Amino acid sequence: MNLTNHIASHVRGIPRSGIRDFFEIVQSMQDVISLGIGEPDFHTPWRIREAAIYSLERGHTGYTSNLGLPKLRERIAQYVSKHFRVGYDPATEIIVTVGVSEAIDLALRALLNPGDEVLYHEPCYVSYNPSVVLAHGVPVAVPTHAADNFRMTAEELAKKITPRSKVLMMNFPCNPTGATQTREELEKIARICIENNLVVLTDEIYSELTYDGATHTSIASLPGMRERTVFLHGFSKAFAMTGFRIGYACAPAPLTEAMMRVHQYAILCANTMAQDAAIEALESGDNDVAMMRKEYEARRNFIVRSFNDLGLPCFTPLGAFYVFPDIRSTGLTSREFSMGLLEKKKVACVPGTAFGASGEGHIRCSYATSLEKIKIAMTRIAEFVAEVRK
Repeated sequence: MNLTNHIASHVRGIPRSGIRDFFEIVQSMQDVISLGIGEPDFHTPWRIREAAIYSLERGHTGYTSNLGLPKLRERIAQYVSKHFRVGYDPATEIIVTVGVSEAIDLALRALLNPGDEVLYHEPCYVSYNPSVVLAHGVPVAVPTHAADNFRMTAEELAKKITPRSKVLMMNFPCNPTGATQTREELEKIARICIENNLVVLTDEIYSELTYDGATHTSIASLPGMRERTVFLHGFSKAFAMTGFRIGYACAPAPLTEAMMRVHQYAILCANTMAQDAAIEALESGDNDVAMMRKEYEARRNFIVRSFNDLGLPCFTPLGAFYVFPDIRSTGLTSREFSMGLLEKKKVACVPGTAFGASGEGHIRCSYATSLEKIKIAMTRIAEFVAEVRK
């Protein structure tokens, strides 16, 4: 029996993640310094871990509401109102999910009919294009450019809109580039969304991690946008809670209800102990986030300066914990550079093409690892670049 023929065609056509494929190679090697995985190197703050332990000890081991614990939804509503200036009803407009990845999937499956187009900026997080395909939509990439510090512009967005355009999906601060959006540009993008009746999915998982005093603005807070926006956020990055797998979506009640209908059959509810830990994160985690952000900023400053000193142009990102240097001057493709660096110097970074064709000529390096390791890695990268340029 040829089981391949029984696999759905839209699944067969999805490529494996460029990040995961690359790091299967990394895991087979010894003594590699990884600048690749987008995961905080900090342990989850103790009070948050303790809340998960106490949750288990108190026997909180049953299901929760499909929407999530009421107390957690109340705390999320307070947090989003305070930090993003958008108000949501915790009873009807917030759903707790298994990470932001599930929230994206729920939103797309709730919104898309076969053939609907979803616009998204590229380079982008690796799951965006496949998530659209899995929901039977048509992904449409809006290119971003180093000259604009990889911000999506209203001008480029307008070029890609067609009568089938239904959703705009954004992630700022951005993985993989670290790009952020200005309020001025977001206002232009918002006008385009309103004029073309687009629903916006705004993934703001890195919003707490902004630097140089940059102010983060959520497109959901702009006039006319709350009613057409699904605000996506979670705990993995800022609170160093990747393994807890807790995210959430905030949206007008009809959209939240539609997402819940998918969620209740596919997942039922997010992990109960992790939800209790998330409550603690929102109640007491601000100082921990500030400490981690300060450390990330110091690492960012070092790694950006180091790449520029090597003649590999690297703009200074104002958010997330990634840099996206331009390696074209070496004469290598993104994959050739990444593979050569791994094989010869045992430093792992991700080829820019893992994040879409627009990423060619760049590599993604995460500075969510210790400054000591980053310094060693940059010394090895300098050696590799010098050898390539001989």
